Amino acid sequence: MRYEIRYSPSYALAIIALDAGEAIQAEAGAMVSMSDGIRMDTGVRGGLMAGLKRTLLGGESFFINTFTAERPAHVTVAPSLPGDIIALEVGDQPLFVQSGSFLAATPEVKVDTSWGGAKTFFSSEGLFLLKCTGQGTVWLSSYGAIHEVNLEPGERYIVDTGHMVAFDASVKYEVGRAGGWKSTLLGGEGLVCKLTGPGRFYLQTRSPASFLSWLVPKLPGKRE
Repeated sequence: MRYEIRYSPSYALAIIALDAGEAIQAEAGAMVSMSDGIRMDTGVRGGLMAGLKRTLLGGESFFINTFTAERPAHVTVAPSLPGDIIALEVGDQPLFVQSGSFLAATPEVKVDTSWGGAKTFFSSEGLFLLKCTGQGTVWLSSYGAIHEVNLEPGERYIVDTGHMVAFDASVKYEVGRAGGWKSTLLGGEGLVCKLTGPGRFYLQTRSPASFLSWLVPKLPGKRE
């Protein structure tokens, strides 16, 4: 298997070349194109209950498409929003991914929801994260570009919850206010995620929620 990511960071496209017998699993709607020799099967990864759990709690698609190469061929995938794609290796430790950022993965990677606890109750991203385990590659997408931060042991970092993409399981986190309640309510920053290393953290340079808050008031109202 080989891959390359083109047209980053605004309109990224992942081109994944598969040898005969190799496969990837992708979110419903992620496929842009595929060459002759690819067989696509649609199903529920992990069974009915696992699919419902990811859909209702993790915000992901109920169905997963599996693309299998019957001979050397390629598949291209991309996110629905303008933005970037990053390929990460999952190995010795789990990778936590924010809902909506998962794009595709090799079959060896298991994707499940993970309870975030009360610390995410007020987060705009919800109560659940996607937990990627196993040995393989995952392709994640963003709105805007993806920025990587490598945290040293004990190093702290603060990011707006709407800009989170993924982080290693070794990174501890909690959701709280950026400042006092006045700053939280009136300063436009809302709630933030407070991270503590060691580990990798990935953020997106744009927030879908911020874009919608700018766009929706400008939309024409319903005509009577």
